[in-house]
Amino acid sequence: MESAEIRRRWLRFFEERGHTVVPSASLVADDPTLLLVNAGMVPFKPYFLGEVKPQFSRATSVQKCVRTLDIEEVGKTTRHGSFFQMCGNFSFGDYFKEGAIKFAWELLTGSVADGGYGLDPEKLWITVYKDDDEAEQIWRDVIGVPSERIQRLGMKDNFWSMGVPGPCGPCSEINYDRGPAYGEEGGPAVNGERYLEIWNLVFMQYERGHGDGKDGFEILGDLPSKNIDTGLGLERLAAVLQDVDNLFEIDTSRMILDRAAELTGHTYGADHKSDVSLRVVTDHFRTALMLVGDGVTPGNEGRGYVLRRILRRAIRNMRLLGATGQVAKDLIDISIKAMAPQYPELETDRKRIETVVVAEENAFLQTLRSGTNLLDAAVTETKAGGGVVLSGEQAFKLHDTYGFPIDLTLEMAEEQGLQVDEAGFRRLMQEQRDRAKADAKA
Repeated sequence: MESAEIRRRWLRFFEERGHTVVPSASLVADDPTLLLVNAGMVPFKPYFLGEVKPQFSRATSVQKCVRTLDIEEVGKTTRHGSFFQMCGNFSFGDYFKEGAIKFAWELLTGSVADGGYGLDPEKLWITVYKDDDEAEQIWRDVIGVPSERIQRLGMKDNFWSMGVPGPCGPCSEINYDRGPAYGEEGGPAVNGERYLEIWNLVFMQYERGHGDGKDGFEILGDLPSKNIDTGLGLERLAAVLQDVDNLFEIDTSRMILDRAAELTGHTYGADHKSDVSLRVVTDHFRTALMLVGDGVTPGNEGRGYVLRRILRRAIRNMRLLGATGQVAKDLIDISIKAMAPQYPELETDRKRIETVVVAEENAFLQTLRSGTNLLDAAVTETKAGGGVVLSGEQAFKLHDTYGFPIDLTLEMAEEQGLQVDEAGFRRLMQEQRDRAKADAKA
């Protein structure tokens, strides 16, 4: 089942059950506390906080989301991605636990012919919050899930909040067993790779106080009304329904990956190093497309910096794969082809998107040329002083001031018989990250 069809079925199912279909909000968050929309519930946050009275008691959406906290892990694992789509259904003082659970089970296990996703009920495992007797009873006695496929977990896994004082509540996750090829049995409490979380049902019924982490806060009391906030990862469900290993191999990603492989003469699956670069290119071009589509332009701060960093990481990885010419137009065009069935406006806005992305590629290629000259000078200076190691400070300056990637610094220094003080570079990078995190927290 293609991603566009997964999206259509989701919205149709909930619309037929009294939910107002709310279009995806822009990735540019209308929220001073967020740089970009990073969760499906963000557009509904004022309703949950009680700041605005909702115009409807039930809603559904497929929300575009971007998360970049783990950007450096993208490609290294098959789980991390910077852009994803969160399918959600929401209740504002209407149905609660039993209603949300029934809807989820019906849609997931209903036949394809009847508008469902057709998943085998025997492959679905449930987790509930450790103290949530009610949710476990509904899953067991109302839905009929055997007790041995229901597991209780603590606050870190099965309790949700926005990370700040406000609404919170226990949650129940639906996990799909991908089989013994993905690891040991025992349910999601034992193996999160084999038992893939696909849907999280949040029962928003409490108000939390101040505190850090996922469990370091106090529960102040009950909310005035009980609400439902759920999130199903469209890309994760696509991986299950398309019977592929990970989010890089689903329809809307594989088209981009195959084009990147074609442009560089690589075969996906041949070796880990090139696979990592191909996955980075795939994820980042899809993310860049969606950001530019929502009006973000590359810059040196804020959202513009997020976009610039993503695009430059993608182009750098194309160079590492062996690309010598310009690649951005080809890759943004195939990204539009992949995503336009869900977001037709991308096709309409093609020319503007292409112009922005190609201009950033041109600027970065110039940076690479400038950085190469500066690196050559640093190498000459190091050798003249009898050294065999390029300092961490020099590598950091190339990266931070001129945008020259450390991977290329390492490779090109080695070609000239030098090593790089990579530990020193990493230390300076960590110091920079710590400063940034401190600023962000402040």
